[in-house]
Amino acid sequence: MVKDTKTFDALIVGGGIHGCSTALQLSNQGLICAVVEKDTVGRHASGVNAGGIRRLGRAFPEIPIADLSAKLWLEIEELTDDTCGFEATGQVKVAETKTDFHQLKERIKKVTAMGFHHEEILDREELFDHLPALSNHCVGGVITKGDGYADPLRTTQAFKKKSVKLGVKFFENTEVMSIKKTHKTWVTKTKYNTFLSKNVINCAGAWGQKIAGFLGDFIPIYPRAPMLMITSPLPPFLTPVVGSESRALSFKQFPNGNVLIGGGYLGTVDPKINHTELNFRQLSNNVKTAHSLFPIIEKASIVRAWAGIEGFTPDNLPIIGPGHKNGVFHAFGFSAHGFQMAPAVGKIISDLIIATSHDYALDAFRVNRFTKNAPLHQRAKIENSDFF
Repeated sequence: MVKDTKTFDALIVGGGIHGCSTALQLSNQGLICAVVEKDTVGRHASGVNAGGIRRLGRAFPEIPIADLSAKLWLEIEELTDDTCGFEATGQVKVAETKTDFHQLKERIKKVTAMGFHHEEILDREELFDHLPALSNHCVGGVITKGDGYADPLRTTQAFKKKSVKLGVKFFENTEVMSIKKTHKTWVTKTKYNTFLSKNVINCAGAWGQKIAGFLGDFIPIYPRAPMLMITSPLPPFLTPVVGSESRALSFKQFPNGNVLIGGGYLGTVDPKINHTELNFRQLSNNVKTAHSLFPIIEKASIVRAWAGIEGFTPDNLPIIGPGHKNGVFHAFGFSAHGFQMAPAVGKIISDLIIATSHDYALDAFRVNRFTKNAPLHQRAKIENSDFF
């Protein structure tokens, strides 16, 4: 069968929210783009996560990107022609002990020293003003008032739809078989198509290591399956999204009364066949944590639970920026906390490709940070990894 050959300024591999955001930003700059997705847009982590819009508690290197993204979320309807279900309910991190509270206050000092002021301390009285249904043992907390949540699948599809309006071509159920460079052109082959492009952007999530290998970059990625649950409806008792300083929890109530419970508890995953399995012991631990903070949920039942497939890096920070070869860029490995940052990451990658003037601090996300100082035998182990 003769393959169809198509030519673009930029080819994006991966149709999650970061791939769709990058496509939208590049097309806004006039580039002719395509997105190649081995399954369907939003099929994996981008469409099934908790939808957290969070600057609160970010790893320090991520704060500038999350802050830029927060500004873009306030303009999300202008950017995507859709509200994306964004609700600025605020996010609260609860201190269950004096030690927790001290750690939160020390963190705020560091965040403030960086020039950011989104995290605000809550004393015990203020905490219960925001969370009246909270368990009595809690002593304080931190709030970020502009944070909240959005609908993850709706958001990813909104980025796709706006990109299509701007001329981006999407090729779903299209798995990349190889990527090679010929002169100054990247040649990407699938079963039925050959794509020629000046730039290739790897947004392949849990499958990003494989795509990076095609592009000459060797990045260890660990596929994992974060789990989430939804309860039957309860009377309104909660407005902000809530987490805990010392325990894994993501907890929020929707306007219809349903409660979403998560926190990064893991199921099992086989990324070769897109398969996940729930770990019911871990789900039980997640519910116990939620119940200890909000006893009201004992009145609800769990109606559904699921797991997505996400790619984690060894340091839980993403890969963002150029690869070793000209025309290669990466945005993947977000380790289950990349949803909020997607609008900014798309802009960053677009600016890097267009060579727009910028002052992004990307050193913590550089492609070579896991192999730069590694012994040769360790590099070989990474390069020949059988994760996929």
